[in-house]
Amino acid sequence: MARGFAAAFVLAVLLAAPAAAQDTREETIAAAQAEKATQLHTYKPNQVEAILNQLSDALVLAPNGFYPVFDTVYSGGGFTLGAGYRRYIGDRLNWNVVGLYSIKNYNLLEFTLHSPRPLTGRFDFTIAAGRRDATQVAYHGLGINSPEDEARYRFHQFYAGGDAWFRPIPWIVVRAGAKFEDFTVSDGQGEAPDVADIFTPETAPGLGDNPDFVHAIFSAAVDTRLSPDYARRGRLIEVALHHYNDRQDVYSFERVDTEIIQHIPIVRENWVISLRGRLHSIVGDTTTVPYFLLPSLGSGSTLRGYSSWRFRDRHAALGTVEWRWLPNRMAMDAAIFVDAGTVAERFSALTTHDLRADIGFGVRFHSPMATPLRIDVAHGREGWKLNFGASAAF
Repeated sequence: MARGFAAAFVLAVLLAAPAAAQDTREETIAAAQAEKATQLHTYKPNQVEAILNQLSDALVLAPNGFYPVFDTVYSGGGFTLGAGYRRYIGDRLNWNVVGLYSIKNYNLLEFTLHSPRPLTGRFDFTIAAGRRDATQVAYHGLGINSPEDEARYRFHQFYAGGDAWFRPIPWIVVRAGAKFEDFTVSDGQGEAPDVADIFTPETAPGLGDNPDFVHAIFSAAVDTRLSPDYARRGRLIEVALHHYNDRQDVYSFERVDTEIIQHIPIVRENWVISLRGRLHSIVGDTTTVPYFLLPSLGSGSTLRGYSSWRFRDRHAALGTVEWRWLPNRMAMDAAIFVDAGTVAERFSALTTHDLRADIGFGVRFHSPMATPLRIDVAHGREGWKLNFGASAAF
């Protein structure tokens, strides 16, 4: 009897021990969680993250009232500062006035009425009117072997018109637009000679004339990117037709633009390989296109190791490879890139034998949808170039 009682007692202790141990562990965990809850605090970014976030907010958010603008008046104008004023009429519809001024005395004043589509929307439009004054635009002549020495002209432009974008399905984009463009070309500022002192109407088509156009645009694209101004994944395949109708019917012409972009994310978008191919081509061989409207290479978004408008002709081809990484996912990217391209009078003359190339490094301040400030340094055959941009390179 005593032995049976002892055995039952031992068995009861053995069965109760795990339960007691489990209760003890749960009590310990609960106590630790309660202790941790008393020490919770809001995450505070470090100083570098705070600066980047403030810069991104200042440049990207679209509030009512005044705001700073980092944009370009016209390629080649140098570092530009400006200000804008925006007012919302409804939830998305807003009007906006922007003024810009560059270190080369380029200036721009523009009024826009804009209705951006929401992420789930299908339609958006922009109506704009403005005047642009580019005081010392470079012209080197025609062809990929044009001389490095430049001549200059002054470029006044008044424009008014609108564009509309429609997405029948999320990844198909159709664009249509039309605007009136009035051009006045005169002697350029600075020490370089004027275009009229160096070139003739044969080497600078349209020299001495000031045409105005009705410029119609139609394009169709497959676009899987989240945003055209900042993307880490997705692709763009786009074909656009530009019709310039000269009211005097002297310089009417058509241009076809084709562009392919592919962003390839690596390791959860810690790195991105971005590829671009672009072709601008004048339709036909008999039309006369004013020299200041010819396809070109050289600028902060094409051949970044060459000055703006460095190469011009009737056809221009460009390829770019970028490797990007993300020092700060929400505010800054860095990139190493290579650009290569050429221009030619005839489409059949576009070959890899006459390529001009560059290599460079850049940083970009961005939001999830836009790139308001981009700084690139690139080196080509003609030395180093520093470029500022107010949008993604592509």
